Amino acid sequence: MQFTVRVKPGSRRGPLVESDADGALTVHVRERAVDGAANAGVIAALAAHLGVRRADITIRTGHAARIKRIEVAE
Repeated sequence: MQFTVRVKPGSRRGPLVESDADGALTVHVRERAVDGAANAGVIAALAAHLGVRRADITIRTGHAARIKRIEVAE
């Protein structure tokens, strides 16, 4: 399964996963976008939210962007 998420790095609200009215996910993480720390935070937050292992989540595109394409292994 693949989907798109919007990431808010350095957020005081994090770690938090919110769903918009149209079903789009926004992930708030406390980690800053330095040396991949925010990406690791996104994977951890999504794994907790979806109830899967962190190893089952892969960032396909957007490693250096706020909008990322995520794949979850089934």
